[in-house]
Amino acid sequence: MRVPGAPRLFLIAVSAVALRPRLWGISVTTAWRMAANRWWRRAPFLPLPDDKFLQFRLVTMYGGNGTPEPERIATDLVAWLDWCRTWRSTSS
Repeated sequence: MRVPGAPRLFLIAVSAVALRPRLWGISVTTAWRMAANRWWRRAPFLPLPDDKFLQFRLVTMYGGNGTPEPERIATDLVAWLDWCRTWRSTSS
């Protein structure tokens, strides 16, 4: 199984969050914070994280070589964004 790249994960993330308005704000904030420096200069011209950072995050979340089960990615992302949203609101 292959580790998904940033563009594929971006599409999965957008699909997972599109129908959940409560996650829109935290999703944009999180994507902006994780975006690689000068992302607008490289195709696909999206605020994607650096490949090395993304690989590190996948390994720390899923272990091994960082390859998640494809059906878990969206579920895990929504759960994590929900946690970020509630953590931010309680930490103020």
